[in-house]
Amino acid sequence: RSAERDASTVCSQWLAGATAAGLAGVGGIAAAGAGSGLAIASRVGPTELPQTVAGFHSLVGAAAVATAVGEFLHLAPLGLLTPVSIGAIVAATYLGAITTTGSLVAFGKLNGALGSAPVSLPRRNLVNALLSAVSLWAAARMMRSPTLAVGRAALAACTAASLFVGAHATLAIGGADVPVVITCLNSASGWALCAEGFMLSSTLLTTVGALIGFSGALLTQDMCVAMNR
Repeated sequence: RSAERDASTVCSQWLAGATAAGLAGVGGIAAAGAGSGLAIASRVGPTELPQTVAGFHSLVGAAAVATAVGEFLHLAPLGLLTPVSIGAIVAATYLGAITTTGSLVAFGKLNGALGSAPVSLPRRNLVNALLSAVSLWAAARMMRSPTLAVGRAALAACTAASLFVGAHATLAIGGADVPVVITCLNSASGWALCAEGFMLSSTLLTTVGALIGFSGALLTQDMCVAMNR
């Protein structure tokens, strides 16, 4: 997934007339990330792979949120926000934030840093639904008034609510079912990537994100059936 995002970024910069120094900078950052990932993965044993995947998923979610916020801060002052771009920005923020905190909680449960017993607020489904609705409010608010000030407040509310939903929804899952949660979050990260594709007008990101989203959803369904969940 990171490779596809890097390739899309390099191609976009190249077509936009980026300088050799700019492309070298992107290449250097990509190389540093690849080296760090390789160093971490080389120290992980087979039994630690699930929590490692969860940990890396949190980085994918954080990258999606950062990209969405950055694109908003780029487009809003220029008056270039459209309903499609606003929808994509909010979707990437919502899904990315849920993936970030959900994956961190999953990592903690599998790594033993958090208890495996389910923990949640009363009427947790209603709480999660109401907080998820904040994202719809944020999109509607930004479409009605696509200004920098309004967008900042709406995106801040969307991000905070989504971060809570990701953590709260995953904390409510028992330790034995966390692997299923990881595949579900993998699907969410794919849809966040797909939203980024719409946001950045990148066919590559949209296509790869859709593939990850659908495959993650199918894998989640297969695991639920196999585990009688």
